[in-house]
Parts: sequence; structure tokens; C-alpha cells
Amino acid sequence: MNPLITEQAIAEQRREIRRQGHGSVRVRAESPGSRDIQGRLVDVSASGFRMAHDCSALTAGQFVAFEHVEAKGRARVVWTRILDDSIESGFVIAD
Repeated sequence: MNPLITEQAIAEQRREIRRQGHGSVRVRAESPGSRDIQGRLVDVSASGFRMAHDCSALTAGQFVAFEHVEAKGRARVVWTRILDDSIESGFVIAD
């Protein structure tokens, strides 16, 4: 399958415009004993954001408290992608 076609199909399913993010992000899962997870803001939209980080423990469905240069609040992890040397997670803002 052509990777460009796949990327275009995914982009067409997005409901909101995303713009490049900058700066750091801090999230903390809403479970006892959770620690802060620091990362880099990759992109943002009106209802969510994507971050690069080094914590493989974030899983879809978890709720986190978050803070980055553009917003802070509560969000739900939608997906986490673990590649050879990087981890990214996508979030939808919950409130």
C-alpha cells in the first residue's frame, strides 16, 4: 500500500485542523501512585493534542491531568504508538 495514500486518507478523516505544537507537555494519569510524564508537544487542535514522550505505560482510555503552553485540564488518551526509539500519544480534551 502506498504510504502517501494512507496518510491522505487519515488526514481526510480528521474533523479539525491541526497545527504544529511547540514546548513541553506534562501529563499525570488519574490513578494512585502515578508520576508526572514529561514530553514534547507535537501538534494541537481545538479538542486535543499529540505528544512525544518516553513512557510506554500510557494506554488508550486512561484519563490524565495535562498542562502545556496552550492549555491545561483533563484529557483522555486515545492512542499510544511505540516505535523503535520513540513513543507518541494522542489525547482528546475531556473538559
